[in-house]
Amino acid sequence: MDDANSQTLKALLGLRGLILEGELRPGTRVSETLLVDRFGVSRTPARTALVRMNEEGLLEQLPSGGFAVKGFTEQDLADAIEIRGVLEGMAARFAAERGAPAELLARMDRCVADLDDAVAALSKHFDLSEFVRLNDQFHALLVEASGSEMIAHSLQRIMSLPFAAPNAFIESQRADVHGVVQILVVAQDQHRTIVEAIRNRQSARAQAVTAEHSFCATRYLRLVLASGQEPRGIPALTLIKSSRFK
Repeated sequence: MDDANSQTLKALLGLRGLILEGELRPGTRVSETLLVDRFGVSRTPARTALVRMNEEGLLEQLPSGGFAVKGFTEQDLADAIEIRGVLEGMAARFAAERGAPAELLARMDRCVADLDDAVAALSKHFDLSEFVRLNDQFHALLVEASGSEMIAHSLQRIMSLPFAAPNAFIESQRADVHGVVQILVVAQDQHRTIVEAIRNRQSARAQAVTAEHSFCATRYLRLVLASGQEPRGIPALTLIKSSRFK
């Protein structure tokens, strides 16, 4: 990676972190100078990073010029989650139609078995770290099973938004524990059903269950917002404007 690309990536990752960690709130102007001073990059990579973040949707261009941190409604985030569900549903359908390799299905089976253990362990000790790791693994295997670079690329773009990624709904452990565990039990049953449908070449079932699976994230978002947590509990909550789900 050349120096210009390296500096652009440094500015991009740094700025994304400032936004998602709540240090830069909606409406805050973001300038090249901020990135230059904060991350030690030159102006051209800083400018490129701002344009990229605008394309990702975390910044918006101001009529007067320049950029500001964008705010999202709860409905925006629900829509982003549903779009991810549609894309992952397509991934599951492609996997079922095209026939996932036996070796890949075996890896998915092992991941589901390990997720069973992770969910069962929550009743003894509420630590989500292992579930988070395995859940990421499962969703990566699902995209791999699709055999579609276009699906992978599209999912990468939508998951750059806060709460749109598969594990975004369990970033906080301050929400109601019983409610979280209930959601994860449902999600885990869906994981098993998705693999079963892909193995049996049931493309419509695989797509439908995977699309429905994404709504576990929406349920969790509602649970967190209903709990009255302060935004510092989940930094990305600072990006959410005051509105209700429709």
